[in-house]
Amino acid sequence: MSIQICLVSEQAAANLLPALDPDLKPQKIFLLVTGKMRSRSEALNKVLREAGVPSETVMLSDEHDYEKLRNEILELAGCLGGEPDVCLNLTGGTKLMALAAQSIGDEAEWRMFYVDADTDELVWLTDPSSRQKLRQQLRLPHYLGGYGFTTGRRSSSPSGGPDSQDLIRTLVTQLGSLTQPLSQLNWIAQRAAEGRRTRETLTDRQRADCGLGSLLRSFEDAGLLSVQGDQLVFKDEAAIDFVKGGWLEHHVFSMVASLSTELGIRDKAANLEVIDPAGVKNELDVAFLAGNRLHVIECKTARMDQSQGSSPKDTKANDTLFKLSEICRRVGGSASRPMLVSYRPLSEAELQLARALHIETICAGEIAGLETRIRAWVDPTGRSSKLADEVSLPRLSHAERAEGADE
Repeated sequence: MSIQICLVSEQAAANLLPALDPDLKPQKIFLLVTGKMRSRSEALNKVLREAGVPSETVMLSDEHDYEKLRNEILELAGCLGGEPDVCLNLTGGTKLMALAAQSIGDEAEWRMFYVDADTDELVWLTDPSSRQKLRQQLRLPHYLGGYGFTTGRRSSSPSGGPDSQDLIRTLVTQLGSLTQPLSQLNWIAQRAAEGRRTRETLTDRQRADCGLGSLLRSFEDAGLLSVQGDQLVFKDEAAIDFVKGGWLEHHVFSMVASLSTELGIRDKAANLEVIDPAGVKNELDVAFLAGNRLHVIECKTARMDQSQGSSPKDTKANDTLFKLSEICRRVGGSASRPMLVSYRPLSEAELQLARALHIETICAGEIAGLETRIRAWVDPTGRSSKLADEVSLPRLSHAERAEGADE
């Protein structure tokens, strides 16, 4: 029987990739788990069962006690003494877990490997220069399932009319002059959405606003709405969503799609609904996998400088940044990468908060350079440099550098 032994940590990809790969898929998997990673192992077990791979959890009593770890892994080795095909995946766990497991693996003569999730390659530790390309490429349901989330509604592209590209180009290239009228139109569309109606009355001031009138003609040319006297009539509910911010999601997703082949992006989705074990739903504007890491982009066209609490510093932007950081960590682990694309600028304090939370930001006029920024963010060249560095590492360092080594 072919068996894989995995060290469970915060990162799910490194355990799922070899477990589901056609060339490496085992007949059974043992998950070595500490108490704090119990929920992660339960999520992995669910994904593995759905993929037809039986799995068993082996609880480790104290991840800080090297001798206890060795003895507990040694006990597992004793149970597997008659199995000729045992592989040990040293990619996850804590440093002590990896070191203890490697020492037992040496004694038991298990084959041992490390997964480079950035490049979809497996490194056999008996020969670190030998790299095996993994054929399994994780899709969003499996990846998110590894963190306990299921996927619900999703779209292959945000909705938009057939003539929306010219409109989006106008909105992006004329950003400075359109900020104020777009804010008014956002407010009108939001009011229509909240009232579940497709018709809103324009005030005399709005009808006299030349900037708003010009913007409405652009949306009218795209077939999304029409002005009938003092009435602003939206084509349908989908048009309302597009007008009040969906156009930016459409632009961002289209850019991601155009870079998919170049950057190795796969299983991208717009408006992806993710559901946690308690049934709580969240929506990700744009989500995709690249380098087996989840990338999440939040798109905002509305103002975010209003105060959300008693302090002027408690802005909607700060709230958005904290929520984006938290949902990314929960659905994709610490290796996930969040980005905020905002039609409006952020203050220096808000930009500092974004940097502290490791959130990439593209604001206001920077949207014109979205393609270049996304390419640099995903950064395949940087991953290639990392790969070259790791090939020369001594054998023990692979275990010490295990992804998620500090859980």
